[in-house]
Amino acid sequence: MDWNKRYGGKKIQGVVINKIQGFYYVESNNEVFECKLRGILKKTNNKYNCVVGDRVEISEDNSIVEIFKRENMLIRPIVANVDYLAIQFAAKHPNIDYERINLLLLTAFYYKVKPLVIINKIDYLSEEELTELKERLAHLKSIGVPSFLISCQENVGLQEVEDFLKDKITVIGGPSGVGKSSLINFLQSERVLKTGEISERLQRGKHTTRDSNMIRMKAGGYIIDTPGFSSIEIPKIENREELISLFPEFTNIDSCKFLNCSHVHEPDCNVKKAVEENKISQDRYNFYKKTLEILLERWNRYD
Repeated sequence: MDWNKRYGGKKIQGVVINKIQGFYYVESNNEVFECKLRGILKKTNNKYNCVVGDRVEISEDNSIVEIFKRENMLIRPIVANVDYLAIQFAAKHPNIDYERINLLLLTAFYYKVKPLVIINKIDYLSEEELTELKERLAHLKSIGVPSFLISCQENVGLQEVEDFLKDKITVIGGPSGVGKSSLINFLQSERVLKTGEISERLQRGKHTTRDSNMIRMKAGGYIIDTPGFSSIEIPKIENREELISLFPEFTNIDSCKFLNCSHVHEPDCNVKKAVEENKISQDRYNFYKKTLEILLERWNRYD
């Protein structure tokens, strides 16, 4: 391509959709450019220099010359400027891990990314089991988290997911075996850059390491296919007040008797009262207490 003829020698802006072995694939105006970081932007062995989802400016020699300010960034997987974290599990085979859902919700709130929950394989459930699942997830609405019950096998609920995610950038995360590939195949348009595709200059075969990969949706927007969520850990929360702030349902009730209430041992605690009255999910509260115990050990260790 004659850059000067096409762009008049001007720099152009785009989005990093893939990163492989030091090469950055930037999509702009429905074209993909293989780029390298301009020297001044490089920091030795810093994997956060430029990441998938970054909005960048590139020059005529295919160098990334500017990385624009990020709206947010997830650390695992490493992606930037994300609208949603779609937390996907299966209703059965494997069974839902509610604690892992809560951990991913905590992660999303911590990194200021809006979460949503997708439960696949509802075709395996009886009517009674489906009702029980809906009741178990009913609390999500009260904390502003959309949920979708789908079946990729029976094509149930997929259109609703696509309509919701239209024109957004969404990371899809969850354990293996829950049908993420089936959902992604439904949502994606023809891939601009196939997963695992590498630079002709590298010639290192198919076994190259890769980061997350942005895939264009046929409805508009992108989904991000990630290498996995197998080792999600509790984020680096600094204190109890920060942890409490990551549970929206705790801040939506009247203040407790004690201003520094931990919502565990104190009397006249409105959070505990709300749990007893089923206004706050017992699952969520149990997860909060367990997380607080883990964090207390962590904070004491580094004091």
